[in-house]
Amino acid sequence: MLELLVDPHAWAALVTLTVLEIVLGIDNIVFISILVSRCSQAEAKRARQIGLSLAFIFRIIMLFGLTWLMKLTAPVFSVFGLGFSWRDFILIGGGLFLIAKATHEIHNEVEARDGEAPAGVTSQSFFWVVMQLIAVDLIFSLDSIITAIGMVKDIEIMIAAVCLAMIVMYVASGPVAAFIKEHPTTKMLALAFLVLIGMALVADGFEVHIPRGYIYFAMAFAAAVEAFNVIAGSNRKRARRKA
Repeated sequence: MLELLVDPHAWAALVTLTVLEIVLGIDNIVFISILVSRCSQAEAKRARQIGLSLAFIFRIIMLFGLTWLMKLTAPVFSVFGLGFSWRDFILIGGGLFLIAKATHEIHNEVEARDGEAPAGVTSQSFFWVVMQLIAVDLIFSLDSIITAIGMVKDIEIMIAAVCLAMIVMYVASGPVAAFIKEHPTTKMLALAFLVLIGMALVADGFEVHIPRGYIYFAMAFAAAVEAFNVIAGSNRKRARRKA
């Protein structure tokens, strides 16, 4: 352990892995922000805290269960020469869940009339929100830790990177959720991101890897365009108030 503290390669690995874990955690933050957007303010805060705490716990448990985790990547059976492992099933199931959830939310947003949410949607069961957070945390934790295992060999570095990334995610989750709630158009964009991420997970499950750089660049570009729209809208409102 002391050797790692004075090893520059270990520090470089820690910084690199921490940044990667933060980037991979963006998916989780977006999903949590969307999921708690229909809860009351107090319940939304509790749900974010529970969701991020569970994400941290799942990641640490998986790090200490490396032997078991590696078994998940072993093929269970093959179809037309394509092997499927338990990891593939989890990614496919998680991807389909994200697509279905995002599509359902988009439908609710489009069908809402007079600015009111459809009946039965405004006050979601807090328990149901937490259950969905647990399911998605498992999916994202699996993807995140398998990536970490491929990059770093020392479990101490992995744990430190996960801890630092979770701190950043916790600090960022509140402002992101508040921004999405304050600007409804960004919610539709975030839901589109979830559909894109869900498709990427399903593709990974079928051994068709889509480079995450492409996905995150598309998300960053769309977010930048939406930011300009938000700024332009704010400027128009200020101009009307001055007129």
